[in-house]
Amino acid sequence: MSELPLAGRTIVVTRPRSQSSRLSRELEALGACVIELPTIEIVPPDSYEPLDAALSNLQQYQWLIVTSANTARVLGERFALLQIGRSMLSGVKLVAVGSATASAVRAAGFRVDLVPPKYVAESVVEMLDSKIAGSHVLLARAAVARDVIPDEMRRLGAVVDIVEAYRTVVPEESARLMRGVFVGSPVPDAVTFTSSSTVTNFFRLMDEAGICSAPAGVRALSIGPITSATLHEHGWEPADEADPHDVDGLVHATLRELQSPSL
Repeated sequence: MSELPLAGRTIVVTRPRSQSSRLSRELEALGACVIELPTIEIVPPDSYEPLDAALSNLQQYQWLIVTSANTARVLGERFALLQIGRSMLSGVKLVAVGSATASAVRAAGFRVDLVPPKYVAESVVEMLDSKIAGSHVLLARAAVARDVIPDEMRRLGAVVDIVEAYRTVVPEESARLMRGVFVGSPVPDAVTFTSSSTVTNFFRLMDEAGICSAPAGVRALSIGPITSATLHEHGWEPADEADPHDVDGLVHATLRELQSPSL
């Protein structure tokens, strides 16, 4: 019998295929059988024009807030395409929301000035509370996202421009995959969720697959409090929540829930 801590466990990963490899690889290294069932796909915004216009006029901003690794990747691509030099950011403080975002920002060739202690919007606002009154802030993010950051920063006296770096859509083939994974038996031991979008689209896919409720006996594992709140909204109590709110934390949460008690 394998001594790997997740041997015999089947875990569903709902991240986009472009981002699932590290989480899947780490779970598989611990002995798990991983099923990749992407509930979101990253696609371009309807138009890059607002983002490009903002990037071409960065000198008007004092702050640039990057909310995800996807956003960081897109910024690098648009800087290259528009031939904008990194020197355009010399007077702009760059805030990366989360350690994974910070790593992606650096990989794209940008410096990181600040990283909030927690991977949630409220932590960004708390960190910048006394710093942004009268500032002009550029917030680059997904097309659909919570408005906590812009709403609170405007309340604190900042002017905030929001630009879309990408959109998330439901992958066409995932409804068929959903039926294959959850209709019949045996069902997986757990499903990992890395954002509110992965949760929302998971339940949309369940509906398309004719599945009425969260699968009995399957544990939901959440990357953080916002994702957990979305699970609660859908009536699924998370079995565990990552701390820190990143892939490493999610792997540890999976181990806490599913590791064989004999190991």
